[in-house]
This record gives sequence, structure tokens and C-alpha cells, in this order.
Amino acid sequence: MNWIRRFVRFHGRRHPKDMGETEVRDFLSSLAVERGVSASTQNQALAALRFLYDAVLARPLSRADDFTPAPRREREPTVLSEHEVRVLLARLSRVPRLCAELMYGSGLRVSECLALRVKDVDLDRLEIVVRGGKGDRDRRTPLAARSVEVLRQHLARELARYERDRRRDIRTTNIGVALSRKYPNAEREWRWRYVFASVRTVVDDAGVRRRHHIDASLLQRAIPEAARSAELSKRVTCHALRHSFATHLLESGTDVSTVQKLLGHEHLETTSRYLHPNNRGRLTVRSPADRL
Repeated sequence: MNWIRRFVRFHGRRHPKDMGETEVRDFLSSLAVERGVSASTQNQALAALRFLYDAVLARPLSRADDFTPAPRREREPTVLSEHEVRVLLARLSRVPRLCAELMYGSGLRVSECLALRVKDVDLDRLEIVVRGGKGDRDRRTPLAARSVEVLRQHLARELARYERDRRRDIRTTNIGVALSRKYPNAEREWRWRYVFASVRTVVDDAGVRRRHHIDASLLQRAIPEAARSAELSKRVTCHALRHSFATHLLESGTDVSTVQKLLGHEHLETTSRYLHPNNRGRLTVRSPADRL
């Protein structure tokens, strides 16, 4: 709604039904030229206006892609030091801390961490299998030994709640039609349960009560708040933990192609941005100030 309001105000409060591609193009161009917004912000505005014309006004935009594009800026990823990671983890409560340990220790995206199911965590082999990651690709990544006991205790608590849910026929979510045909009881089985199941349950359209995983917003609030509490000067998000995983592996001498596989990157160039000049394990560059 915010983008639609801004669009209407930009054109002197004219009704959107009286405007079209030309007005959309002028508005998007002004965002780049006059407001200096990023490319992602400009794309967000375009998506909102497409929804307005497609779904609300039932008058799809025939052409609205010849506007002045906002420049795409290459941002250096935020990377925490090992000390900063320790301080951050110490400020988090139990479940957010375990999630943060997995995102840092296994290089998981926040969505991948929350979508983990019990069957995908191997406490004996110290492995996590990420199912349907970005690009719908599966991959294996290491599980930190330090997280095993805490994770084992967490799963024991979840198992007790699962047993209560089983008696009340509370099932898990997002099994999918194809998997349901192949595994008819999957939505009731422990191995398909989310590792980080939500406290709340929901009733679906068929009247079945289900338990989803915790919402990403819980971590997206908790981690920046913990960083502020720890007085870290960097802008810390969930993804900063994944950035730190990659950088620290490269600093320890892990091959970049191995890190690429662990992160699930399709292209090596995406992983190569973590090859900072101070990655001792890779480029062995030392600041001249260290010789003074």
C-alpha cells in the first residue's frame, strides 16, 4: 500500500485507473534519478504496481520496463570476527541461539535453518542435509560438534511435544501432494517434524490442525537486538552468520570450491566475493603496517 500511495501522490493524487504505463515509467524513473533508491527498492515498487494493475484493476501493464534503472551497488558482506560471534551467541536465548549456531556453524540461510526436519540432522555423522535450498538444490553441510549436545536436548523436548501432538492428531505442514502419496503417514511421523516447530498451531482449509516451524521474524528481530545489546558496531543480520561461516572457512585454508558446495552457490564467482585480502588461508596478504 505504501508504494501505491506514493505513486498516487507523485501524480497529483490522480486515480490509478486513469493512469498507465507512462505514469508508472515516470514514477519508477524518478525513484532512481531523484530519490537515488537501490535497484531492489525500485523492483519492489514495480512489483507493487504490477499487482495493483494486474490483480486489483484487472488491467495488466503491457510494457513498464523502459524506465531509468537504479544502479546496482556491490555491497561487501558483513563478516563477524570469531570473538564477535561468541559475544553475539551469548546474548541470545535458547532457541534463537541454537538457530544462530547452526546458521554460523553450517552456513545455513535463515529459511534453510527453520525448514530443517528431524530426518535431515545426523548427530552421529555430524551432518545436516539441506533440502530444496536456493535453486531447489539439496546439499550436505557439516554440523558443529559443539552444537550436538544442545541440539540433542532440544530434540528431546520437541519429541515430548510431538508425542502430545500425536495423541491430538496435530500434524506437520508442507509435506506436499507428491510426498503424501509416496509417504501417506509422513505428516504424522516424528522424522518429518520440524526441528524448530512453532509454539502455535493452525487449522488448514481441510480442518486439520497442524504445527508449522517458527517464523523467520523471530530470528530477524532477536539477532540484531542481541548485536545491539552486545554493542557490536557492525550491522548484524541473520545472513551475516552465513557470510562469517564462508569467510572463516577460507581463512582457515578451506578450498573455495569446497566452500561453494557447502553454501550451495551455483557459480564460483558468488563464493569468490568472500576471498578478502585478509583471508590468510587463501591469499596470504599481510598489511605492511604489521611490519612496523
